[in-house]
Amino acid sequence: MDFLQELGSHRGGLLLLKTELWWRGGRGWDGIRGRVCLLMDARVRALGAAAHGCVAVVTGSPQASALLLVDGAPHWVWVAQADVKFLS
Repeated sequence: MDFLQELGSHRGGLLLLKTELWWRGGRGWDGIRGRVCLLMDARVRALGAAAHGCVAVVTGSPQASALLLVDGAPHWVWVAQADVKFLS
């Protein structure tokens, strides 16, 4: 199972972001590590990320985009396998 398939199989589950988010549009790094988010959807990086003005998790090379519930609002986020942990 590749990373995108693993993300897809965890839709509706919780995801731990091990690193802080870098928000596009001038906001920059948010300084919050260890954020828990609800995983709502996952797509190939180019489909979700570029089209939705997403935020990025930048420790590793982004491999997929995930629609995450972050601070009560849905956002497309670029994620790398090294940056996330699936919670049960």
